[in-house]
Amino acid sequence: MGPSIIDVFIEYWPIFLKGTIGTLRFAFIAVSLGSILGTLVAFMHLSKNKIIKGIATVYANVLRGTPLLVQMYIAYFFLPIAIPVLNNVDKEVYVLIALIMNSSAYVSEIIRGGINSVDSGQSEAARSLGMSARHTMTKIILPQAIKNILPALANEYIAMIKETSMAGTFMLYELMYTRTILANKYLSWQPLFIIAGIYLLLTLVLTSLVKHLEKRFSVSD
Repeated sequence: MGPSIIDVFIEYWPIFLKGTIGTLRFAFIAVSLGSILGTLVAFMHLSKNKIIKGIATVYANVLRGTPLLVQMYIAYFFLPIAIPVLNNVDKEVYVLIALIMNSSAYVSEIIRGGINSVDSGQSEAARSLGMSARHTMTKIILPQAIKNILPALANEYIAMIKETSMAGTFMLYELMYTRTILANKYLSWQPLFIIAGIYLLLTLVLTSLVKHLEKRFSVSD
């Protein structure tokens, strides 16, 4: 059976801590930059221009309809060939690009749904008062939409924490990669239970924070 789970954690906790920090870092970068890109895609999707709207639709559908791991492999092996200048960047960037683009596709739908959830009558009322389309969006629509989408964005961050486990496939230092490191010490099953426990703890804590956030917003309503 080998050493117990507790003994392994006590001896190798710095490795698990470094992996946890790597996982949180990957998730934060992916969701942060994905939110910026996703916002752009969402506005493209809401555009009256059929070409721009079509590009946004295809972008979101392709990234949401294909496995993230496949997207990572494409970014890892194809991008250096398609864009030679990327040969000089860290391999981590390729995986991050895939994570960011995947997250942006989901975030774009969250933002688009949040904007569409605002009563269209408010937009019409603002326009009737002489407000421009830009001011109507920034002063009336977006403040309400942001309030509606924040819990969903937080849930996207939680989901991304689990999805970053695929980054270990490319030898990037995140939580799942710690198993590869400890396999050299002839530890097979113990790290898996520790990793699962850390993921569970992270998701439970963040889910609790999201629920608290939702309650605060519901009270303010």
